[in-house]
Amino acid sequence: ALHMPSHIFTRVGYWQESIDSNIASVRAAKEGKESADELHAMDYEVYAYLQLGQDARAKAVIDDMMTVPVSSETFLAAAYALAASPARYVVERGDWKGASALEVRPSPLPQITAISWFAKGLGAARSGDTAQAQAAITQLVTLRDQLREKKDVYWSEQVDIQSRIATAWVQLAMGQQEEALKTMGDAADAEDKTEKHPVTPGQLAPARELYGGMLLQVGKPVEALAAFEATMRKEPNRLNATLGAANAAAASGDGAKARQYYTAAIALASDASVVRPEVAQARAFLASAK
Repeated sequence: ALHMPSHIFTRVGYWQESIDSNIASVRAAKEGKESADELHAMDYEVYAYLQLGQDARAKAVIDDMMTVPVSSETFLAAAYALAASPARYVVERGDWKGASALEVRPSPLPQITAISWFAKGLGAARSGDTAQAQAAITQLVTLRDQLREKKDVYWSEQVDIQSRIATAWVQLAMGQQEEALKTMGDAADAEDKTEKHPVTPGQLAPARELYGGMLLQVGKPVEALAAFEATMRKEPNRLNATLGAANAAAASGDGAKARQYYTAAIALASDASVVRPEVAQARAFLASAK
């Protein structure tokens, strides 16, 4: 009862309300010795902190998560939270070296192991280590095939999308720009057609958001802006999508939209603890625009 409102808060981007809901939920679950519920609520809490740029608070929750006793590695909510939150922490912050060095959390559930490999593959590709990224993609394909053999349609498709995203960034790193954009666009289309599973507050990074980042990187800011705006319609108040839209608008010469989205990003990341460079750049843009 304490946690479930945060599912709604997450879908509409009410991050502080989600944090408050989950702090209460974690306390109740701990008192009731319900470790899976505790971890599930903590994962949602981490997600919300990251959308406000409060990275130190997110990291503190993750550190606490690692001390929670787990009775079963096959209970999806607990297993997912323990794999996703550390991966989410590096991917959301664009710490690609950290993502590539992420320790793979072993699990009897292929979709859980895939979370770590996806973060590692994406991080390696975006760090320029295509060999390590290819190795991660191989792992993802193996895990996808295991899920297909189990006739697990939903999770096999999710892992397939993860492998396609990592592949797209490898292609870009190898100079195959058109192939990369097509692969990334196809992955975003596939993800848009699937429902979010209740176990997760959201993807480590939405495929459409990553597509926007790729478009911006290759000098297509107008298309990038459209991708970021599409992400925000589906995932309101995501900090990275908002900053991406602002950067794309600025690069495409749309000063009004750039100011609109930079202002929105600064409102999200208004806490004094926020130290992300992208937020500092947003503040600088708005200061220079006065």
